[in-house]
Amino acid sequence: MNPWQDFTNAESLSQEHVPLLRPDDFFASVDKLLTSTRAVAYFARPLGDSQELTAVFADDAANRLLTARTLVTETQIPQLSDRHPQLHRYERELAEYGLLSAPNLPRLRRPPLVGDSEEFHPVPGEDVHEVAVGPVHAGVIEPGHFRFQCRGETVYRLEIALGYQHRGLEAAWEGGPNARTRHYAETLAGDTTIAHTSAYARVLEALSGTRVPLRAEALRALGLELERLANHVGDLGALASDTGYLPTASFCGRIRGDFLNLTALVCGNRFGRGWVIPGGVAFDLDKPRAAELLKRLDVLTKETTDAVNLLWSTSSVLARMEHIGTLTREQALTLGLVGPAARACGLVRDVRFDQPVGMYRFQQIPVSTYDTGDVFSRTYVRWLEIQKSLTFVHDLVKNLPSGALSAPVGALKPNHLAVALEEAWRGEAAHAAWTSSDGKLARYKVIDPSFHNWTALEWALKGQEISDFPLCNKSFNLSYCGHDL
Repeated sequence: MNPWQDFTNAESLSQEHVPLLRPDDFFASVDKLLTSTRAVAYFARPLGDSQELTAVFADDAANRLLTARTLVTETQIPQLSDRHPQLHRYERELAEYGLLSAPNLPRLRRPPLVGDSEEFHPVPGEDVHEVAVGPVHAGVIEPGHFRFQCRGETVYRLEIALGYQHRGLEAAWEGGPNARTRHYAETLAGDTTIAHTSAYARVLEALSGTRVPLRAEALRALGLELERLANHVGDLGALASDTGYLPTASFCGRIRGDFLNLTALVCGNRFGRGWVIPGGVAFDLDKPRAAELLKRLDVLTKETTDAVNLLWSTSSVLARMEHIGTLTREQALTLGLVGPAARACGLVRDVRFDQPVGMYRFQQIPVSTYDTGDVFSRTYVRWLEIQKSLTFVHDLVKNLPSGALSAPVGALKPNHLAVALEEAWRGEAAHAAWTSSDGKLARYKVIDPSFHNWTALEWALKGQEISDFPLCNKSFNLSYCGHDL
């Protein structure tokens, strides 16, 4: 019999309903579960002299989540990532805070300090040379260090070091909710405002027993898809630029701004700040603005189609994207990839389908997949998703349900756990929270989709030419700030 508690996305559980297992039983069952499920959250919180480790796994075939916890002392957590690499970054985080004794695991977010004994891992050989990029980059890009071990042009190993702007956001949530906690969600990763704020709101709604009105759910879904459209179109333009194909790059750069303006049409902010609130949404879409949105959407649909189809009809672009940065389906499963990167390897993995919540329980978006796992596949999956989202938004706006925009959010239930997942444009955004005995947020954990996918970029560069890195990097387009919380 499985000792783990199953529950659904955006549902809360009282502490007594989250099984407390002996450490040996807990880690043995984690080892077993990871052969058939994937890790959603794996984090600790202090309880007296011990640490309580909480694990949440997704059984996507059953549309369910599984959770359990155990009490451990420092260095009592075994290293499981050697058998289950999808735990690799979770364990690096635990080791970073002294909860797992694993000298072979590098720090996750805190870069080596001056005089620190921690070093990168060089590849031996007289012909091997290193190329170091960052952490300071040109323009406004955030800091991150990339170290390539190469022989000639061929990359043998890539190591990525992040955490140069670790902001302590998770600790800032503790003691909330308050006037600032929603702002933390909105600015956690600025290009993913709607998804992260929706996940945050669902955590509070689950912990308070709040039911969001259907019209509010529809408007949240509209915000999520507009966010997806703007970023996917922007990515296609950037990918075209990295292949040296300027027509699509120029068109999509402008069209991305037009999609952002659709969000501003609804809530007054191009990134959706202030739109999603706990209990619902703060801004409605009246009939005149709905008509204007549909009018603009028709124009953008044609313009986007014309601009993107230039890519598929240009042989030099296709030749530059095919067989570059390839990951197999098995590697994607091993690493626990999410979002377009996973679907580009043939995985049917999408929160809107696997763990649906809100409007997606009633109005499905078909999951878009491709199977070559290379830059072309990651590019083409974005185009497939753009088309599905355009259809979804068009139908949604024409058939918005009536009703209230929000419901009051009461006090949070004490000593409860809540987990909320949203399919952000990069993939699964997960928020998990424990409350204290006085109903305040005692531990808040965020797993941005980039957390799952940064390791995939390292794997994808093995055996590639170092000149392929900019294009391959853009095909993942991972977030520094979403990772460096």
